[in-house]
Amino acid sequence: MFPYFKNLSREEILQLTNVRPGEQKLGEVIQTATDLAAALANPGIRYVLLGIPEDIGVRANGGIGGAHSLWGPFLRAFLNVQAQKALKPGQVLLLGSFQLDDLMQASETADLAALRALTARVDEAVFPLIQQIIAAGKLPIVIGGGHNNAYPLLRGAATAMGRPLNCINLDAHADYRATEGRHSGNGFRYAKEQGYLKRYAAIGLHRNYNQEAIMETFATEPDLFANFYDDIIAGETDFNTLIQQGLQHAATAPMGMELDLDCIAGVLASAATPSGITAAAARAFVATCAQAATLAYAHFTEGATRLRDGRQDETTAKLVAYLVTDLIRYSK
Repeated sequence: MFPYFKNLSREEILQLTNVRPGEQKLGEVIQTATDLAAALANPGIRYVLLGIPEDIGVRANGGIGGAHSLWGPFLRAFLNVQAQKALKPGQVLLLGSFQLDDLMQASETADLAALRALTARVDEAVFPLIQQIIAAGKLPIVIGGGHNNAYPLLRGAATAMGRPLNCINLDAHADYRATEGRHSGNGFRYAKEQGYLKRYAAIGLHRNYNQEAIMETFATEPDLFANFYDDIIAGETDFNTLIQQGLQHAATAPMGMELDLDCIAGVLASAATPSGITAAAARAFVATCAQAATLAYAHFTEGATRLRDGRQDETTAKLVAYLVTDLIRYSK
C-alpha cells in the first residue's frame, strides 16, 4: 500500500538494543507492526514513530545535505532508553521508515529543478501514510529528513481531519519562501496556499535569516504569527513568553508541532548555528506544547549526525531521543 515504506521487525529492533540483566530498554517492549491496519485499529496504541531519512529537500533549497543521517543513530539512542512507565511503551508503535533510496540516488546528480521535482515525489510518498495514521486517531512522531516534510505532514493531517490544521514551529527560519518548486524552505507556504494550513505560528526566528518580504507577509496576514529569538538577546522578552505567544495563536484547535534543530546552538543541522536556544529550552518547548495543546502530529527535523561537508556529531541522535521521550512523557 505504501511502496516506499518499510516496517521495522521485532528482530531488527532488538539488534539495535543493548540488553542488560536487571534492566529493561524501550527496544525490548516497544510495539511493532507486521499488519499496519491491525496495529492502527489497536485502541492501546497512541503514538506512531517513523522516520523520513532524506536530504533532497534541503539540497533543493541550496542547503548542506546530511539530514538523512539522523534516523539510524536516533533509533539506537531511543531504543536504549530505560523503559519506564512514564514513557508508556505499550502505547508507542515503532513503525519504521521511508526507504527513498532510488530518489536519493537520482538526487546525487540532479540540478536544482530536478531536486525540486524529486522533493515533490517525497511529498507524494509521505502524505498518504500520515493521513491513514491520523485518521485512525493516532499521533505520528516523525523524525526527518528536511523541513520540506512539513508539507506532506500538514497535507496528510488536514485531509484526515477534513479541515485545515494549525501549526507551531520552533525554528530559526519561517520556511515560508515562494512556491517556486518544492524544497525545505517553502513547505508551510505550499500548505497554506493549498488549504492544508490555517493558523501558523513561527517562533524563535532569527532576524538575520528571514527575508524582509516574508516578514512583511507575516505582519499583514492574520493567520500568520512570528516572534524572534533576537528579542531575548535584547532583553525584551524570555523564551517561555515566545512559546506562550505561539500557543495562543496556534493552540485554538488541534495543531502540528514542528521543531527544526537548526535553532539550537551547537547542534549539527543543515543550517547549524552558534547562537540559538539551548537544548534544555528545546526540551521545554516540547514539554510545554505536549501539556498545553492537542497535537495532531510532531515533527523533529533538519538534524544530522553527518553532514555532506564532513562535519559529524553523534550526540544529535541522543538529543532527539530526549525530545521524543519528553513529548511522550508530558503529553496530555
